[in-house]
This record gives sequence, structure tokens and C-alpha cells, in this order.
Amino acid sequence: MIIESRFNGPPGSGNGGWSAGIFAGAYGGSGPVEVTLRRPPPLDTPLTLVDGEVRDPDGELVAQVGPAEPVEAVVPPVDPATAREAAAAYPGLVDHPFPGCYVCGPDRDDGLRIFPGRLPDGRTAAPFRAPAQVDVATVWAALDCPGGWAVIGAGRPYLLGRLAAVVRGLPQPGEECVVTGAAVATEGRRALVHSSLYGHSGALLGVARATWVAVPAPRVVPAEDRPPA
Repeated sequence: MIIESRFNGPPGSGNGGWSAGIFAGAYGGSGPVEVTLRRPPPLDTPLTLVDGEVRDPDGELVAQVGPAEPVEAVVPPVDPATAREAAAAYPGLVDHPFPGCYVCGPDRDDGLRIFPGRLPDGRTAAPFRAPAQVDVATVWAALDCPGGWAVIGAGRPYLLGRLAAVVRGLPQPGEECVVTGAAVATEGRRALVHSSLYGHSGALLGVARATWVAVPAPRVVPAEDRPPA
């Protein structure tokens, strides 16, 4: 397994949802799968999965993978117009801890460009156009950030710690979908969130349950203090 560099989340590491989807696909199984990230997934690095443990070439533990408890919580859908309206107010457009994220980063013209904005009831929603190449990892990635943005706030970044998902179907390339997310509970630095992906016809394509962990805000270096490129 290799997490290619373009599927990054924070700089230098894999997007949590995409990486978890790759690990879950390698694990296989017919039921829900849960992935616990033990460190940021390295990019462009051969990884091995043995006995439910993902390790790098040095033997360092990257993630643990195994069967999950049933993922039954479904975040209700919204119509595409409501999703587009929510996405227009996506806070990450003006304040994003990792603007180069493959899934939700506004700086990535080649990413999934899922921009989850808040609904009046606290849920998040965003439209999602499936890319030209769609696989299971695409759905895991789409289910990732919309849950996180239900708890991410200005100066309060979170990173994915654990993700359990069920993929019921793949969207067709170019299909207009809607993804929704909701915060369920927070305790200390940890937040439990749910997310759901719906196809153009309204069919439920995937559901996820995730734990996100608050991390220190990245330090932003003023442009005038940055070294020359």
C-alpha cells in the first residue's frame, strides 16, 4: 500500500479518510471496518498490513484495522440547493488549518473540493461531484471531513483519530452527490461525529462514525517572514 502524495491531508501526511479507506480495502471483510490512526500516514511510502496492523518500512505502527461495531447512525440528507447554500458559507474558505487537504482544502483544484458548511441545526452539508475515477477509498474520503467540520472552529483544528464506515455503493463518475455530517458528543479533546453520503437519486451510499482529536493550531508565518521559494 502507498498513500500517494496528492492524497494529503495536513502537509506531509495522508488525508485521514483516504488513508483509512486504503487500509480498510486492504483488510477486506464483509462487514463494517474500523481504522484507528496511530500516527499521520506517511506519503509515498510502502506500507504493509499484517494481523490488522499497518506498519512503515521501519516497522513503526501507522494504523490498526479491524471489524467495527455496526455503523447505524445516519445523518439526514438535504436537497442539493441547500447543500450548495451551506457550502457557500464554508468557514474553511477563509480560515482553514490545512488548506491543501485533498478532500476539503480550498487550495486544491485537483481535490474532491468538499466544502461542508453549517446548517441552522448544527449539521454540515456540502455538494460533492464524484471524480472521474471512483473507488472505495473515495467514499471513505468523502465521509471524512464533513464530520470533522461539525466540530472544527476558528483556531480550533481537529484531526481524524478513528473512522468506521460502511460503503453501500459507489457514485458514478461525475455524479452530483450530497454529504452531511453531525457532531454527536465531545469530551475533552475528543469529538464523536457521524457522516453520510447520498447519491443524485437520494440513495444512501455510505455512512461513517468517527472520532476526531483537537490539536494545536498550526503556526502561520507572515508572508514577509517566509524564506524565498
